Amino acid sequence: MRRYRVLFVCVGNSCRSQMAEALARACGGDVLEAESAGLSPCGVIFPPTREVMAEKGISLEEAQSKGIAPERLAQVDLIVNLSGYEFPYPTAAPVRTWMVADPFGHDLEIHRQIRDQIEARVQELIAELRQKARLRQPI
Repeated sequence: MRRYRVLFVCVGNSCRSQMAEALARACGGDVLEAESAGLSPCGVIFPPTREVMAEKGISLEEAQSKGIAPERLAQVDLIVNLSGYEFPYPTAAPVRTWMVADPFGHDLEIHRQIRDQIEARVQELIAELRQKARLRQPI
């Protein structure tokens, strides 16, 4: 089955895009290769993000906050923009915008709510990509 390369982007690459990448890897590794990046990476994964992902049995211990490498944009099949801003880089890959609130600075309950919203969207994306892969369709 074909594996699509998906880049999840948020502002700091410390909460939303890290959650999306980890959930996509855990649930959809058969159909996608997930990466994440930040428009303005803050350099750390925030502890509440690590904690709520651990509740799902997903470790972010090896995760690192990183920026967008413009040369990598030519190598992805889809960009999922969770930043709340227009994606600022030119790219041939389609860009999908997911409007998901930023949990930065909020308590664990808000982090859990955001994680669950992202998980639902990731599951929908995985189902769509599995269908497209079976039919050998582009995104």
